[in-house]
Amino acid sequence: MTVQGLENSSRRPRRSSTMGGMPLNDMPWWRWRSNVRSALHMLSDPAFQQNVWLAGVDGYGDVTDAVYRLVEDTWLDNWSAEKYVGTIFRDSQEAALVDTAVLRVLRIMHQVGPDAHVSVYVDHEAWPDAVRAARDAHVRMAVSDGDDPDTPPRTLEVLQIITRSA
Repeated sequence: MTVQGLENSSRRPRRSSTMGGMPLNDMPWWRWRSNVRSALHMLSDPAFQQNVWLAGVDGYGDVTDAVYRLVEDTWLDNWSAEKYVGTIFRDSQEAALVDTAVLRVLRIMHQVGPDAHVSVYVDHEAWPDAVRAARDAHVRMAVSDGDDPDTPPRTLEVLQIITRSA
């Protein structure tokens, strides 16, 4: 059977070629990438942590939510990001930066507990190193996706809309 005129078909989906700046079909598991990027973005931004998390602004979750987004689908708390090169991560360097960030953040989380107040994380002696590692990974991923790494993090509602809409 031959399908004629598919390129002119009204049944062909009309989608934007980008999703929040990220190419839609660029990475096979872009939804997981979006969650990892969101988490790293929040974990990498001390001003955001002060002005949103510590201030108790709704809509962004807390540190535990960010860590959960970082590892929930990917299981990066159990194995290396290298496993996802070509699906979530573009290359080994990007994966190595993510691994470093995950290990530093999880080490603190295991020390203070997942339900600790954000101030306990922020005041932890190893937090600046975790923030730097998250920043390195966030910048690499954002730039690779053609996004400005210095734009403010999106709310969880916006992240949900982005990952649900394609």
